[in-house]
Amino acid sequence: MKKLLFVIFLLTLVSTNQLLAQNNSMDNKIKEIIKQLTLKEKLDMCHAQSKFSSKGVARLGIPEIWMSDGPHGVRAEIAWDSWQHAGWTNDSCTAFPALTCLAATFNPKLSYKYGKAIGEEARYRKKDILLGPGVNIYRTPLNGRNFEYMGEDPYLASKMVVPYIHGVQENGVAACVKHYVLNNQEHWRDHINVELSDRALYEIYLPAFKAAVQEGKVWSIMGAYNQVRGQYCCHNELLVNKILKGDWGFDGVLVTDWGATHDTKEAALFGLDIEMGTGTDGLTSSLKNAYDNYFMANPLLKMIQSGEIDESVVDEKVERILRLMFRTNMNSSRPNGIMNSQEHFDVAREIAQEGIVLLKNEANFFPIDPEKVQTIAIIGENATKMMTVGGGSSELKTIHEISPLEGIHKRFKNANILHAMGYASGPSVYGRVIDSKLNADSLKNEALEIASKADIVLFVGGLNKNHHQDCEGDDRKHFSLPFGQDDLISRILKVNKNTAVILISGNAVEMPWVDQVKGIVQTWYLGSETGHAIADVLSGDVNPSGKLPFSFPVKLEDNAAHAFDELSYPGDGTNQEYKEDILVGYRWHDTKKIKPLYAFGFGLSYTSFQIQNVKSNKISYKKEDTIIISCEIKNTGKIKGNEVIQVYVNDVKASVLRPLKELKAFKKVKLNPKETKSITLKIPTKELAFFDDSIMDWKLESGQYKLMIGMSSQDIKKIISVKVK
Repeated sequence: MKKLLFVIFLLTLVSTNQLLAQNNSMDNKIKEIIKQLTLKEKLDMCHAQSKFSSKGVARLGIPEIWMSDGPHGVRAEIAWDSWQHAGWTNDSCTAFPALTCLAATFNPKLSYKYGKAIGEEARYRKKDILLGPGVNIYRTPLNGRNFEYMGEDPYLASKMVVPYIHGVQENGVAACVKHYVLNNQEHWRDHINVELSDRALYEIYLPAFKAAVQEGKVWSIMGAYNQVRGQYCCHNELLVNKILKGDWGFDGVLVTDWGATHDTKEAALFGLDIEMGTGTDGLTSSLKNAYDNYFMANPLLKMIQSGEIDESVVDEKVERILRLMFRTNMNSSRPNGIMNSQEHFDVAREIAQEGIVLLKNEANFFPIDPEKVQTIAIIGENATKMMTVGGGSSELKTIHEISPLEGIHKRFKNANILHAMGYASGPSVYGRVIDSKLNADSLKNEALEIASKADIVLFVGGLNKNHHQDCEGDDRKHFSLPFGQDDLISRILKVNKNTAVILISGNAVEMPWVDQVKGIVQTWYLGSETGHAIADVLSGDVNPSGKLPFSFPVKLEDNAAHAFDELSYPGDGTNQEYKEDILVGYRWHDTKKIKPLYAFGFGLSYTSFQIQNVKSNKISYKKEDTIIISCEIKNTGKIKGNEVIQVYVNDVKASVLRPLKELKAFKKVKLNPKETKSITLKIPTKELAFFDDSIMDWKLESGQYKLMIGMSSQDIKKIISVKVK
């Protein structure tokens, strides 16, 4: 055994030494290249030359850097100097489910598959930076961009973002984690100044970015549009210089969001590396030679020439850019990439299947027997509306998108399928709301007619990717369902009580009809394989196992951001204060004893599970220890299924306010009928610490801690007490 350990030690030492040698060789090459560059060539590398590229240096063989929007697929090609599509015929992609769906899988292995597949597509399209994934925290259900993010919990987002990054970057494509940081609403995003406590910043909003840097080893980060404590995020001394590049040791490239740069001197001195989308007036517009007028172009050139800023400041940026190039487009060993393979569509379908959340299933309404001859009324515009278009920069040109109606038709061949729109939104136009020209009463009457004839009704509704819905650029105006859907559902229930709701959205919605419908399924935006995945779950071919990555409040005021005045949300137009502090999402609901409609981590199954024999490896721990929790999970039902075991921690007697519980471990387990598995979950004791703003560091207090093991934040099955010294 000692010999084996010694061999492992030697191999580790050799690989470490090889890595150090490679890094030293790369650093030496970078220094030599920088010596050969003119100041103008250096500056050209630090800002855009087109909407989605920055310059190389042709005379030295340094390539351009090409970027593409993500994070759910590789965006169609955009024209060189406008936001119009370039008109290519070979830029259709695989559309993967939105990141809310990925987070709902609670499955890091699927996150790696996702990253690997989308990275292959980006590589095939010759992209060097994929602009995603997003890990901003779900603070309010009105945020138009929540569908691009990974929920309300920093631990869940941290565990899901790391394998995604690994998967993407295996292809020699840089992931670009966004939007750093506190871009938690779209309304006034371009200027709103966020004020918050250090505890909220470090405990809630930074952890996923920190994990992306230190565990994911991400090669690029995108700055946010907003300000924090009076400085814009893309050139923020605290956020970039001190935390990102200082405390965390980030060695990659900080890229602006498009048009998020506002000052030449701050951009130069406070950590910005590549400036994109500025235009000549800071509003992403374009004029002739606009790129030479970027903040980090001619204006910075003049500052360096006058001696106001030292050229070494630019050298440091170019060093980072060249390091990214050696990892991507100057890496001769990176793979070729793959586009639209069946394997990619299979990955998209698998993620969609595991992310769908069953919220209600009265009297086993689901699954619906596909062999039974019956009439099914499918009502709702979302049954046929394409959701890969629209939404802002995450719009996709997919090779196919199977609609819910098409998927149900294909799986339920013995059923008589009737369809009516029931309601209608307007066309999908970014930045504008256009009302539908269809007659609302006629649509409603048609829906009621087919509902009255059907054995069961599936109402396929929710939100869409239009402006003021789940869309970049602004927030939702209301918590309720748009386009008269709530009224339509109530009318359908009067003619057919055998009705269930299939929600398609990236956000929580109000549900005044929750007690009347037989079932509710939260299906997210599922990409290319949408209809197949929904039909897989409705038919019982797949047992649902998704868990909510954010809380569904009963009413908007039950959400923490909306429990205060308008300064908390959306702000006064200039400033915004996060008055709920660290109590975001389930932390707020649990600590304030405000019952959610559906809790974080909640999701039903077609089978049942039981947790038993829960214990920890010891009862007293030191800071350097790891808490190991073991338990057995049994499938007590008749069909195979997956369950997510979740461990929350409660600091019984803290010296500061702490949430009633915080997620610190989870594991997804697959079980056959009647099967029992033993599992272990690990929590490093140091992760029980809180951020102490009096010393500006993490603090672990001695005392009693409760380990709360269950199947959601509100469904705790067993509590174990341990002591920390």
